[in-house]
Amino acid sequence: MPTVHAPTREAGADHRPATPPVIRAGGRRISRAWPYLLIAPAVAGGVFLLLYPLLRAALISFQHFRMGELIRGGAAFIGLDNYRELLAAGEFWAVVLRTFVWTAINVVLIVGISTGIALMLVRLGRRMRTALMSVLALVWATPIIAATTVFQWLFQSRLGIVNWLLVRVGFDSFEGYSWFANGTAMFGVLVVLVVWQSVPFAALTLYAGLTTIPVELYESARLDGAGGWQVFRQITFPILRPMFALITSLEVIWVFKCFPQIWVLGQGGPDGATTTLPVYAFKIARALHRYDLGSAVAILTVVILTVALVGNLRRMLKQEGADT
Repeated sequence: MPTVHAPTREAGADHRPATPPVIRAGGRRISRAWPYLLIAPAVAGGVFLLLYPLLRAALISFQHFRMGELIRGGAAFIGLDNYRELLAAGEFWAVVLRTFVWTAINVVLIVGISTGIALMLVRLGRRMRTALMSVLALVWATPIIAATTVFQWLFQSRLGIVNWLLVRVGFDSFEGYSWFANGTAMFGVLVVLVVWQSVPFAALTLYAGLTTIPVELYESARLDGAGGWQVFRQITFPILRPMFALITSLEVIWVFKCFPQIWVLGQGGPDGATTTLPVYAFKIARALHRYDLGSAVAILTVVILTVALVGNLRRMLKQEGADT
């Protein structure tokens, strides 16, 4: 019987298994869209929670919407009547001016103090820097209402620590002084509170930016005889200009729409001395049940903020283009 030989394999032949089938174009499209599908529910929820209240407030601002319409419905459209009523009222413009003053004072103090703290953090030793950053983080993490309540206790007329300390150092006129009965004093207390709450975020953000600046730039500037202010003006600020612009914009938003602190401490008083646009809108809707007028104030607040921030963004982009 003849012997059957198995077929021999040629030297150098490729014995790898067959390649898998090529993924179809439809599968590639699904794989590329998968990350967007995963975040779609969160994006949709965020858009709904942010956009729906704004659109609803805009709709109410064009309607006759008061307590009766809130209960039975059927609000009638009245066009721009609510806006005409607001713009013709002297009280509205007084509140707008007060809001701009409030925002300017707070933002200037926040950015200035935060810059100083950030520069100090760079120069501190490791332990002191860690301790200070921990304190800043704790201040930042403190709930707004809790911090506002603490400030109420600190500035109480009879049992407050602030009056006690001022009297101990020789200011006897602060014995039993009522901070919350005087408009200017109340305004000052609120400024201290908001600045205290806002500085940690800005300071830590600026410190993170300062750590990215090469040390060689500072060494070269000092060898050329530049002082501290010259180093900041010619090196630090130009490099961190976008970050300063971003922080300023965020703080403008934060301060301009500030509501809980003002409402908890004095509900915009005394005599409206601390009433800003958000507080004014709430007071109109709550006390007068003018939900249409309150919504108009809220929409105008959004418009004012948008115009201010768009102008700041355009100026920042123009400056960046000039630098490049």
